[in-house]
Amino acid sequence: MRMIKMAALVVSLLVCASAAAQFRSGNAYQDLYDSETSAALKEHVRMLASSMMEGRKAGSEGEKMAAEYVAEQFEKYGLDLLSPKDGDLFGVVTESGDTLQSRNVVAYVQGYDKSMADNIIVVGARLDNLGTMPMNVDGQQVRKTFYGANGNASGLAMLLELARMVDTNRILFRRSVVFVAFGASSETFAGAWYFMNRSHEGLGTVDAMVNLDMLGTGYNGFYAYTSSNADLNAILRTLSGSLQPILPEITASEPYPSDHRVFYAKEIPSVLFTTGRYPEHNTEKDTESILDYENMERELEYIYNATMALAGQNGPIAFRPDAVVKKKTASKNDVVSYADCDIRPMFLNSADPKQFLEKWVYQYLKYPQEAVRDGIQGRVMVEFVIGIDGKVTDVKVVKSVSPELDAEAVKVVSASPKWRPARLKGEKVRCSMTIPVEFRLEKKGKASFGIKK
Repeated sequence: MRMIKMAALVVSLLVCASAAAQFRSGNAYQDLYDSETSAALKEHVRMLASSMMEGRKAGSEGEKMAAEYVAEQFEKYGLDLLSPKDGDLFGVVTESGDTLQSRNVVAYVQGYDKSMADNIIVVGARLDNLGTMPMNVDGQQVRKTFYGANGNASGLAMLLELARMVDTNRILFRRSVVFVAFGASSETFAGAWYFMNRSHEGLGTVDAMVNLDMLGTGYNGFYAYTSSNADLNAILRTLSGSLQPILPEITASEPYPSDHRVFYAKEIPSVLFTTGRYPEHNTEKDTESILDYENMERELEYIYNATMALAGQNGPIAFRPDAVVKKKTASKNDVVSYADCDIRPMFLNSADPKQFLEKWVYQYLKYPQEAVRDGIQGRVMVEFVIGIDGKVTDVKVVKSVSPELDAEAVKVVSASPKWRPARLKGEKVRCSMTIPVEFRLEKKGKASFGIKK
């Protein structure tokens, strides 16, 4: 065993020395975009966010195609596939009472230390996105595709290339590493729940989890969320003392709920790597053109080293309760933000706020004549609360355009029919959300509503 450890150490030092030489160069990133890894990341995103995947909605044919692509790449890279080639199937009962069939894709790289054969690090990424849906645009019914290039084809691409890197350098990984593309993440993280509670028996003890979700834009930086876990933070900060192409900001504030929450619930130390929310999130503009592949490769280098550090720990990684999540097990009088709900409020069986805008607000909104006369237009931002009874209350303007437009927006939102209330940790909660109500004038004073294409 000592010989194995010494060999691993020598290889590790050689790898680090090589990396250091690369990144000390004055032209360290000159050709990074054109590197093999960058090209692979771009090709994965191109496939996973293509029109033929139809937005990878949970339970759809597009999600199945995405699962088959991920499985194909795992096998191509030499990993042991632990699920069928079309994924490990499971059923999900949705809020509407329907049952959909989703799937996880699972692959495995065995660690070198046989004494820790039953200890694994899980690296996961969300497989599904919003899919396609009909929308009313300027009075016309169109079907829009939510490609989800950053959400989360970017994380899936990183998962695949990380798997390749780990398999190539498996002699450096003490613990085994299991890679999972989680299906039906949009359905209260159902794929992660299924993996943890139904399908991973026999793989061993999960010592830590790494979650890759929305890593492609870099608008707001690069973040690591550990729920303030002191052990995880210490491991990540040790990487700051080595030469890294990029360092994440270790944040105590959860950027958004994702599959890592299922592992928290099992008291497993977990880290979410993300670049955070971005303007194109959950829109049809979330395409491959918005991604920064150069930055993705830099992030991947760090995540690879972080995964290797987790796999190489001598002792256990302590769990620290998620203070942020625990605070959110609130009383019925507390208000939870839309982003933090496990199950988001639904209007006409859809959790997409655009459904409320198109099916209610813009159907009943009237453009005030005085605003038309005076040429007033703009976007009124309206905040409101959906109660545990589904009623809309506490409607207020948080960004004003004019008194006339503000009043009309508040009136229509206040008259909303009941919603299906949000849930957090299985309990109904009051949920706050904000929507943009857009008034616009066209030529000859013609009034219209909605968001321009």
